Amino acid sequence: MQHIPLDEAVTIGVDFGTLSGRAVVVSVADGAQLGEAVHEYRHGAAEHTLPRTGERLPPDWALQVPEDWRDVLRHAVPKALERAGAGRDRVVGIGTDFTACTVLPTTADGTPLCDLPRFADRPHAYPKLWKHHAAQPQADRINSLAAERGEAWLARYGGRISSEWEYAKALQLLEEDPELYRAADRWIEAADWIVWELTGAESRNLCTAGYKGIHQPDLLSGSGRPGPEFLRALNPEFADFTRKVDFPLSPLGGRAGGLSPRAAAWTGLHEGTPVSVGNVDAHVTSAAARALEPGHMLAIMGTSTCHIMNSDRPADVPGMCGAVKDGVVPGLWGYEAGQSGVGDVFAWAVRTALPASYEREALQRGLGPHELLTEKAAEQAVGEHGLVALDWHSGNRSVLVDHHLSGLILGLTLDTRPEEIYRALLEATAFGTRTIVDAFELAGVPVTEFTVAGGLPKNAFLMQIYSDVLRRPINVIGSRQGGALGSAIHAAVAAGAYPDIQAASAAMGSIHRAVHTPDPDRARAYDLLYAEYKELHDHFGRGGSGAMHRLRALRTRARTAVTLPDLDGASA
Repeated sequence: MQHIPLDEAVTIGVDFGTLSGRAVVVSVADGAQLGEAVHEYRHGAAEHTLPRTGERLPPDWALQVPEDWRDVLRHAVPKALERAGAGRDRVVGIGTDFTACTVLPTTADGTPLCDLPRFADRPHAYPKLWKHHAAQPQADRINSLAAERGEAWLARYGGRISSEWEYAKALQLLEEDPELYRAADRWIEAADWIVWELTGAESRNLCTAGYKGIHQPDLLSGSGRPGPEFLRALNPEFADFTRKVDFPLSPLGGRAGGLSPRAAAWTGLHEGTPVSVGNVDAHVTSAAARALEPGHMLAIMGTSTCHIMNSDRPADVPGMCGAVKDGVVPGLWGYEAGQSGVGDVFAWAVRTALPASYEREALQRGLGPHELLTEKAAEQAVGEHGLVALDWHSGNRSVLVDHHLSGLILGLTLDTRPEEIYRALLEATAFGTRTIVDAFELAGVPVTEFTVAGGLPKNAFLMQIYSDVLRRPINVIGSRQGGALGSAIHAAVAAGAYPDIQAASAAMGSIHRAVHTPDPDRARAYDLLYAEYKELHDHFGRGGSGAMHRLRALRTRARTAVTLPDLDGASA
């Protein structure tokens, strides 16, 4: 660390989210957040049209523009430093985290293919955001082949590789735009790419490699990834894919390098300022929430929810996103699971189920639509609405790992009110989390403590539902910016201020314990609703009905103008 007294030193954490990036200036001594700034992406998340041409995108696509990420460094970092009243001489390190799997094709020097004029009109040249789910057919083939061959690594991912992860998205790139696939020297997580932009040198982190890139060195020889024989069986041209992702992996909390002159000019920081190894938003938040000990599950709740937990041993937990040695902190096995839609599901309810009279009431009372629906929903007893929902509007990440599933609400009548639909959806996400917790415990990985972070825990009613459904006390992180704080904590370790992530977390992280506790009567009532949820979950998600897949196929064909078969199966 630079020769700056600990009580004067600060680090900067930069959290790259789905729609914006935020920077936080943090005291190295105690984690106090001294200043922050948010920069909204100009292009946001491109889910319907290609950002630079307006070309319509197929269903289930989600792209981003790298220049939006650079703008976070140019605008949010200097503004946060200014608001903190801290000069750059006090900054001993900077760390970053990213949504994952957000992945992009680049040249050998790190230039995104979408930044090259000749590729600017090609959708596959752009970064694929975590919620790009159009690679489900490729994921299905990867899973089928791995199961057929008895690949031991498949169990480390709960038995199924997600369409969100690196290999499925890369195979989609190859099969839909082979010229671009061949032009891509690198296939790199945005978490690593942004560090490349900051330091001028390529690096790769253990976290994304393990969870999103099928890196399991104790099960796979050579590069620690699936070999060319497996890849060739998927597609002959895919046999060389490993060379696009293979690179020496750096430990979490390590120093990736120093700020390059270009990045120093962007951020207003000194050239050479230590930059920590890249990481994932959910995983760094564990340090911010002091949730690093084995059995302590952290749910980072926003547009989606990611569940992170450490253990002292590996186990095969059905439907998890991965078990990775050193994946969250060195020395422990890190587990990840998740729900693809949570806040996004609540936003859908507001967009589609809020009548004009409710909008007027919210406006007159100075409330937001979520606040109004929450207030009205809280007036009901458990089960009074007669509804149960499946929270699969964006597919199911855990435990079914199937992004061609869809949402469902059962029990609607002509008397059903908007707040009842809203409450059923809140409850459905809690049931989804309970399904995940149950899967861990049935696999012999106990969950001893449960903490929440992100934007949604500010809804106390929602958190009480979770406490009642889970039958557990709910802790709440002490920071509003868990990802950015977690990155600042990792930056402090990279700068040498603390010997390891655990020590930095103890000093700089924060947690409020048992903020919400379960009510026994409500918990018993939720047990009954949860039983109904589980019946629907298994029926639609485990093969009892293929209706959701058939409906999605019809939707995709209609939207892409593919000829549909007529009723007797002949081509129309």
